[in-house]
Amino acid sequence: MEKFTTLTGVAAPLPIINIDTDMIIPKQYLKTIKRTGLGTALFSEMRYNEDGSENPDFVLNKPAYRQAKIVIAGDNFGCGSSREHAPWALADFGIRCVISTSFADIFYNNCFKNGILPLVVTAEQLKLLLDDAERGSNATLTIDLEAQTIKGPDGGTLNFDIDPARKHILLEGLDDIAGTLKSDPAISSFEGKMAANRPWL
Repeated sequence: MEKFTTLTGVAAPLPIINIDTDMIIPKQYLKTIKRTGLGTALFSEMRYNEDGSENPDFVLNKPAYRQAKIVIAGDNFGCGSSREHAPWALADFGIRCVISTSFADIFYNNCFKNGILPLVVTAEQLKLLLDDAERGSNATLTIDLEAQTIKGPDGGTLNFDIDPARKHILLEGLDDIAGTLKSDPAISSFEGKMAANRPWL
């Protein structure tokens, strides 16, 4: 998994409350078990018209936000079903950070397993960030995970809290398997002792 240390990129404003996982990646795209190729389907029911053409009013279709790496969203982002395809689609599009006042728990946990930083901020902080994001291509934020700061386009800085264990996972780029393998020496030592002391097991 790619490490997350410092991210600088355009932030797209998406101030919609209760964006669920079906809105992030609709059910018809869930047949795949690959983590790649879902970026084109991200928010597809809002991004595309019925004839398949782009909806020019959707934020990620606007020229200033086509390369957005950050989404500033409304409350309760990622609610609904527990599909891991939602963070897969975000990551495949290029989104590495979602900022909101609250997240659905399963989606929040799935983000860390897929190299995405879900940041919880206050309502007041969210308003400031949405104001920054409305600047289009000038809506560039810098997120420093080690320092736990968000720097806006004017140089203003906000601080955020994050669980130390989850912070470590992103800084080191560890998915569940890689995290377990970090403990391989201790696991091997334990199994060796068990085999010696209880050979019948």
